[in-house]
Amino acid sequence: MKKIECISVFDMLKIGIGPSSSHTLGPWRASQRWIDELKKDGLIDEIEKIEIHLYGSLSLTGKGHATDIAATLGLCGHDPVTMDINLIDVEIDRIKKDGNLNFNKTRFINFDFNNDIVFLKSFKEFHPNGITYLGTLKNGKTVESTFYSIGGGFVVKEDRENAKQKNEELKNFPFQIDSALKLMEHCKAEKKIISEIVLENEKSLRSELEIDSGLQKIWETMLESMYIGCHTEGTLPGGLNVNRRAAKMNKNLLADKFETYSTPQEWLETIRTKEVKFRQILQWVSCFAISVNEVNASLGRVVTAPTNGSSGTMPAVMMYYMVIENHDATFEDLKRFMLVAGEIGSLFKKGATISAAMGGCQAEIGVSSSMAAGALTELMGGSPEQVLMASEIAMEHHLGLTCDPIAGLVQIPCIERNAMGAIKAINAAEIAMESDASKAKVPMDKVIATMWETAQDMTSKYKETSEGGLAIQVNMSDC
Repeated sequence: MKKIECISVFDMLKIGIGPSSSHTLGPWRASQRWIDELKKDGLIDEIEKIEIHLYGSLSLTGKGHATDIAATLGLCGHDPVTMDINLIDVEIDRIKKDGNLNFNKTRFINFDFNNDIVFLKSFKEFHPNGITYLGTLKNGKTVESTFYSIGGGFVVKEDRENAKQKNEELKNFPFQIDSALKLMEHCKAEKKIISEIVLENEKSLRSELEIDSGLQKIWETMLESMYIGCHTEGTLPGGLNVNRRAAKMNKNLLADKFETYSTPQEWLETIRTKEVKFRQILQWVSCFAISVNEVNASLGRVVTAPTNGSSGTMPAVMMYYMVIENHDATFEDLKRFMLVAGEIGSLFKKGATISAAMGGCQAEIGVSSSMAAGALTELMGGSPEQVLMASEIAMEHHLGLTCDPIAGLVQIPCIERNAMGAIKAINAAEIAMESDASKAKVPMDKVIATMWETAQDMTSKYKETSEGGLAIQVNMSDC
């Protein structure tokens, strides 16, 4: 019997640097994984020269997604969770100028940034996001290792069953879940809501204090990314000259209360004191989502939810609940929100995909909207059946959504799509709350299966290759 993959909420919600979880965070992690392999094989000190080969979607949109930068920073021993983002350009500029990199922060080896990173348009069979490291040893022999960035910052070798897995994935959760139906069975049998089931699984991996600390850090990162986005003007990098909008929206919405605060938490409390009308609700939700993705697009630090490209949807809905729906919301509410959202996301990862290179943008914005819809529904008092109904509704209305970033940048239409996904999530939750979920016509598992079928039918030009859709209808000069 095949063991059910145990996916933690901390797998679905990862802190990292933008603009893409599959094309930035994944390659960064792949570089770190390769270094670990070299250490294990006793070859780390024998490496004299390195080439990085990028395949398929990593090659076609790699420049716009900073794949080359991320993979190089990983080889330099930097970590995406802790690296000072202000040093990214400094490090890359030095590498280009000096023609070497500080390999694993231990010694300098020759590295030509423009030629030792090779962009190959061919696709490897296992997954569209392939990255191969070629290392030349001091004795002239070569070593080679290939990784696949499968979405959400997850990185695997081709042989998944024998690939080195994290300790969390080797353990058995007390509540094994491979489908929405199984999740619902556990809820009924244990007389628990979804967040309680998920929390019990998480407690099999780490203490509740560690869970709280980790989720608190995730929330702080989300809040900080919104705060930075809402207070940074100018244009986004990359050549499209996209104007940042969140700061202007934030200023207009707060009016005379703009900048009467000095921290993200004070900013949140200031928003809570404002009387908000319906149109302003739409504006605030859009502002929150756009702010995160403007930070993401400028190589800022965000949280994958489930990916970097969809990182604005979930925090926008969380903020909606805190500042509009329930002013008395606490960390316990945020904790439940993230636990439910993480479980919904894991269902899509197990049953379909969260990679735009595999499934188009329905696998990113669609999944993020579904995660947020279900999580919001539980906080609003919805039953487990209503939670899954809301998640199903949100995905149902993202089916077929293509991934066609202009110039390979996570900007147009990606940033606005996060705002649309957040609004749909809220709407889906409201519909589910007013419905008899026991009579739902479309089960959650069916919409997951349909999303995967749609992904397989979708042509590759609509899967993060910038070879179709808006990516070819609109060019740089139009922008």
